[in-house]
Amino acid sequence: MKKLAIALCAAAAVLVSCEPRQTKGAHLLENYAQVTVPAPDLSGITDNGKEVLNLYRFAADQADQIYWDQVFGPKETFDNLADPAERSFAYVNYGPWNRIDNKPFIEGYGERPAGARFYPADMTKEEFDALDDPAKNSPNTLIRRAQDGSLQVVWYHDAYSAQVGKIASFLRAAADITIKPSVREYLLKMADAVLTDDYYESEKAWLNMTDSKMDLVIGPLEAIDDQLYGIKASYGAYVLLKNLARTETLQGLCAHLPELQAQLPGDPAYHGFVPGESSNIFSCNVIYYGGFPNAGYKNIAINLPYDERVQKEMGTRTILFDNIIRDKFNRTLFPVGRVLFESDDAAHIDANAFYYGIVYRELAKSLGVKETINGKGLVADALGAEALTIEKAKSNVVGAYLNAQEVDKHHIDVLIQKNDVLATFVANTIRSCRFGDGDATGRAALIVYNYLMEEGAIARKPSGKYNLDYGKIFASLEKLGARILEIQATGDKAAANELVAKYGHVPSTVKADIVSLELEKVPVDIRVDFE
Repeated sequence: MKKLAIALCAAAAVLVSCEPRQTKGAHLLENYAQVTVPAPDLSGITDNGKEVLNLYRFAADQADQIYWDQVFGPKETFDNLADPAERSFAYVNYGPWNRIDNKPFIEGYGERPAGARFYPADMTKEEFDALDDPAKNSPNTLIRRAQDGSLQVVWYHDAYSAQVGKIASFLRAAADITIKPSVREYLLKMADAVLTDDYYESEKAWLNMTDSKMDLVIGPLEAIDDQLYGIKASYGAYVLLKNLARTETLQGLCAHLPELQAQLPGDPAYHGFVPGESSNIFSCNVIYYGGFPNAGYKNIAINLPYDERVQKEMGTRTILFDNIIRDKFNRTLFPVGRVLFESDDAAHIDANAFYYGIVYRELAKSLGVKETINGKGLVADALGAEALTIEKAKSNVVGAYLNAQEVDKHHIDVLIQKNDVLATFVANTIRSCRFGDGDATGRAALIVYNYLMEEGAIARKPSGKYNLDYGKIFASLEKLGARILEIQATGDKAAANELVAKYGHVPSTVKADIVSLELEKVPVDIRVDFE
């Protein structure tokens, strides 16, 4: 028997040694769990509506082409890569750089450019500062070199005229066949907007479009890829189908925005912005992505528009992506808690707590201030390149703080407790720390994580498990939230940079967590195929 056992072990060793080694591309791709979004149930959509959805997808594909140009160049560059996993990973990242650490995973490429392709690669700060054109600070312009080598400003609608022309045509075609007047008005105004880069009227029309079962968000969306100045907006599109019943349940929350504003931590002078009364909140399923929303990790909600004028006049729209939230919780967040939390704390990780955490995080984006209280102008302009990181940290912290309060007051009609909110928030923060410090989303999560560690609200045991002190977690959220609101309200750029420098880095504990989670094959995020 002993000889037989030895022989079997030797045979097993031979079999193992003969297995093909996993390629680097396959290893990286494992960090993104494959999710297939099934074809949507269109039983309640008219034939006209179905044609409108098709046109939305065509427009989204054009937005995708623009985004490739903004961050890398031709997608076809990667079509002939020998390793199919490496090719897929390039498509996930929209380029040869891993968005988690911004480092190249394909030979022959250097570090990811901080300014993507929004600026000339050889542009100096002195050149940009000397450029005498106020449009250089628009989120919807590129900086290019003229024939004489000097810098010039080029509007998106000129740089991407072929694609935006097609987008406008698709939107106008959809406007011709829709049976909803509000949808028609929005689509026509959006068609004009992409051709002019003036979105003021289209954003107001979008907020007025409340009676449609479908939604299209398209255009320059978020300045997350511009890590040089934090100005230029990335192009993208979401095609969405509304969950009518859940939307009706959520709508009442927007009426409480003034009350939530009053509950914010710190000096009331630092959160005096009053959002417009037309704010609304939708529950939707994503049925298609194009461009920025499809790159790297996936957004689970949005709060738009960013135009402070529209926010003040009308408000904002929060959209929860129900199907993406569900897949992220199941594939990434819940497993993080299972691996890194003791059983008593892991028991507090809850899908409803995650969902409402996202609701309040997005609502928090409408709160605080939009303009500094001391004459420094808009918060985004005053804080510069780190403005987006600070804003994301604010919405994470303030959203969790408000969510915990509302649950404690029994203002949310779901069976969750305050500790469920806080444990789920911490698990989600650790999950988001895995995105690294390469962009605003990861840095914002790291700020929260490192602050909680410093305050003793969470502590990592030698076993690798975390101890959660729920009282300290809530107190830390209040303290950090008040500090961030003060930084924004006073436009304190030095303090913003100091906060990011001190806390927005990957500590050794997170590095150890990353190893533990990889060993347990817990993906960082998801990648999506649409049927």
